[in-house]
Amino acid sequence: MHRIRSMINVGAASFRQFDAHNRRLVAAFRERQDAARFTRPQRDLDRLARQGKMTVRERIDRLLDPATPFLELSSLAANREYGGEAPSASAVVGIGVVSGREVMIRADDPSVKGGAWYPLTVKKIVRALDIAIENRLPVIHLCDSAGGFLPLQHELFPDKQMGGRVFRNQAILSKYGVQQLSLVFGHCTAGGAYIPALSDYSVIVRGTGAVFLGGPPLVKAATGEVVSVDELGGADMHTSISGTCDYPARDEAHAIRIGREIVSQWKRPTKWAAQHETPEAPAYDPEELYGIIPDDIKKQFDMREVIARIVDGSRFHEYQPAYGTTLVCGFANIWGFKVGILANNGVLFNDSSLKGAHFIELCNQNDTPLVFLQNITGYMIGREYERRGITKDGAKMIMALSCSHVPKFTIMCNGSFGAGNYGMNGRAFDGRFMFSWPNHQIGVMGGEQAANTLAEVKANQLRRTGAEVDEAVLAQTRRETLKAYEDQMSAYYATSQIWDDGLIDPVDTRNALGMAISVSLNAPLGERGYGVFRL
Repeated sequence: MHRIRSMINVGAASFRQFDAHNRRLVAAFRERQDAARFTRPQRDLDRLARQGKMTVRERIDRLLDPATPFLELSSLAANREYGGEAPSASAVVGIGVVSGREVMIRADDPSVKGGAWYPLTVKKIVRALDIAIENRLPVIHLCDSAGGFLPLQHELFPDKQMGGRVFRNQAILSKYGVQQLSLVFGHCTAGGAYIPALSDYSVIVRGTGAVFLGGPPLVKAATGEVVSVDELGGADMHTSISGTCDYPARDEAHAIRIGREIVSQWKRPTKWAAQHETPEAPAYDPEELYGIIPDDIKKQFDMREVIARIVDGSRFHEYQPAYGTTLVCGFANIWGFKVGILANNGVLFNDSSLKGAHFIELCNQNDTPLVFLQNITGYMIGREYERRGITKDGAKMIMALSCSHVPKFTIMCNGSFGAGNYGMNGRAFDGRFMFSWPNHQIGVMGGEQAANTLAEVKANQLRRTGAEVDEAVLAQTRRETLKAYEDQMSAYYATSQIWDDGLIDPVDTRNALGMAISVSLNAPLGERGYGVFRL
């Protein structure tokens, strides 16, 4: 493969302008992320200290192997919800290495409402376990939760993707032979009691850990029985009488040591044989990404410059470079792993859609994982393109994508609008992981297009009724629509709703993809086959 020849002038005024803009965005992102991770009322920290408890991140740090990375997912989940009362959706999830094994870690945060589960907490946990299922990742649950946040129970209990899905996913993991360990540091109440009960192994801390379907107040209200926490669901009872838990621990540090010993006994997964070469750093500095990404979503840039700062040695074998030029396709290595890359260099036309569909088929033929770099305004519209069959050609790309049997990964590099989101492996298409940059925007269409479209619809409604078209009313419609769209299209709104697996610094993209690709190899490849391509 040839090294990409970068055309970027790092001394240009535009480069310096973009660099300053994106560094400000990343600094603001880091500030928000640090606040979500560490800023807590002192009274909550004091409460944990009185109980002899660590913070959730101290627990994770002790659990992980020293000097190994932790790929945290959805660190800014719920950042726009619940009045800011549930930072990170009151849970920490991520992928790390414990006793030499790649694992998914799912941890309640007892410094947020006693670890209570909000609706987005449940969504975050379900997504973490979906990832574990898709990638056959063992799971370690760090349990310390007061249970569901009752004022919002209607949003976290009854439907398919709500609380019950957590336990269903645990059962599916067990069916696939994927190990689970629960470390019970605090209360596992009501439905939460099933987490250690559905795990293969469980360790419970004496004095603070407890597992019960109903706590002492509920038991008294329902049956009149007066019982203490320890009698009802404490460590000694569950490890010597009920058998619900396996190991008692003196304190949290002891529980973590036992947990690491348990994980060290687990079989190591056999990864499927993806093509792999010796990893090599990019030839170009990844920090130059700050000067490549524009300061305006409407400004275009060459995605090859992004690829050059992500892939091994900045080498790239481009497929059909002279055809369908608004979609860049080709082969490269990330962390040594062979991947097929599809990256937007403009709107998707008929030729670029067909090129994308064919390239996806080639990667499936060759068992090559797919990486999508999104900066897409959509598929081209208009009479000429409809007559050429743009809808049909876009459907071919979606068919090839949907039926792929290789792992798929998406990076939201800039804009993601309309059906282009679908063809480029949007959230609905079962990608193993999706990460977004802080400049990312997403919507069914851009804010200005939506504002003008709705204003035109309103004007036509007035004309049909014979009413006068008031330009002031139309202008107000445009302003209100634009404001709503700008708010809902932001990367922070998307990640708050867990439409991705978290915001990342563009400089961290290579490492995030490397870890994601590595864990994806734990799961066998899917079944080969496609549906009907409309010719």
